[in-house]
Amino acid sequence: MKIALVHDYLTQRGGAERVFELLCKRYPDADVFTSLYDPTRSIDLHDRMVRTTALQNIPGASEHFRLLAPLYFPAFRSLDLQDYDLVISSSSSFAKAVRKRPDARHICFCHNVTRFLWDTRSYLREYTAFKRLYPLLEKIFQQMRKVDLHYSQEPDLYIANSSIVADRIQAIYQKPALVINYPIDSNKFVFSAEKDDFYLTSTRLISYKRTDIIIEAFNWLGLPLLVTGDGPERERLEARAMKNITFLGHVSDAERTQLMSKTRAVIVAALEDYGLVPVEANASGTPVIAYGAGGVLDTQIPGQTGVLFNRQTPEAVQAALLAMNTIKWNYRKIREHALRHFSEEAFFGKVEQVIGGI
Repeated sequence: MKIALVHDYLTQRGGAERVFELLCKRYPDADVFTSLYDPTRSIDLHDRMVRTTALQNIPGASEHFRLLAPLYFPAFRSLDLQDYDLVISSSSSFAKAVRKRPDARHICFCHNVTRFLWDTRSYLREYTAFKRLYPLLEKIFQQMRKVDLHYSQEPDLYIANSSIVADRIQAIYQKPALVINYPIDSNKFVFSAEKDDFYLTSTRLISYKRTDIIIEAFNWLGLPLLVTGDGPERERLEARAMKNITFLGHVSDAERTQLMSKTRAVIVAALEDYGLVPVEANASGTPVIAYGAGGVLDTQIPGQTGVLFNRQTPEAVQAALLAMNTIKWNYRKIREHALRHFSEEAFFGKVEQVIGGI
């Protein structure tokens, strides 16, 4: 069976790209396609040939890839995938539009519906540089929504990373989706039953991650908090933080692994479609304190792997922290839960069953 792997664009390194990286490792003989590829900014596929579109020839395209939004659908439609028996797309937006031959199958790992089209206002809260262009963008997006709906019918099967994403696919695209929670590379995380006296949040410092409420809660409690990650909110957050809070910026994978295993808990305040950080924390034997909506409802067991809070407020974070310290955690069972349900073996076991059935 000849397989094509297709991703929206390889110009950054986030959760979707990590999943695509795992797919590439799992299917080493598959051909890889994307609209734009910049190995210095995204996953490193080593000497693997990556086939791109004509957008690759636009100067500065990989750096300013969001500005090319209206061009991606025709770019993906131009890809020639007629030789492939199975197309696996990894998409939050455009890759689902690729065309296949009539007897081939197309499975789409859908990380979300096209968010900038269907949740435009919250999307622009993250990317404030585009906010003033909203009246113009909305006119363009109205037309793009029609195109997105049309091409959303291309995949034969959608696989969603969480129940909330499956619900969105059904509501907007009118297509059912199978939920298979995405995995982590469990070999990258080490277990420790000995925890140090600090808490950790590991995230991009952008507004919707709600690191502000974590900062405020720790300002009140005076507990030691380490913050890894960078972003446009960092300066503002640092200005608000008391001396018990330390911003580490970008850290190496090795340092982040150690922090994950030694912290008392990892704090997550965002509404995430899925969220790999809570699963990574659990794989390290570490409990999670998280906003109880979105993907964590699929991955966390309250009282066993973490504590969930119901409102995105400093008071709710503070209450969850206090509750967390009343629980006698079994760190080894926390790790076992992550490895049993969210390892690569568990993930691909389910994926191979799906592929074998088509």
